[in-house]
Amino acid sequence: MSEVNNTPAGTDPGKTLGIVALVLAIFLSIVGAIVGFVARSKSKKAGYNNGFALAAIIIGLVLFVIQVILVILAITAGIAAVELLQESCAGVASGTVVETAEGVQVTCP
Repeated sequence: MSEVNNTPAGTDPGKTLGIVALVLAIFLSIVGAIVGFVARSKSKKAGYNNGFALAAIIIGLVLFVIQVILVILAITAGIAAVELLQESCAGVASGTVVETAEGVQVTCP
């Protein structure tokens, strides 16, 4: 008795796009995820499962969330640094070197 092959004949129209999406997801996370959705949709319409596209979607979205978190942390750190500088230089002439409460020396703008 032979096994029945449920795989459609022909080639997957979204496979190459899925590979491109995976590479893009690593370097341009949200773009890679979007291209991954397109590749997965093309493959699904043709009756294929596209693992590359699925991986691109997952990696792209995870990296995008990590990037958003890092941007928020960088902005928060920048705001804290500016506030520290303003507190340390309050009432001091420009060009004066002062020491902050943390022991860091800064030149007032």
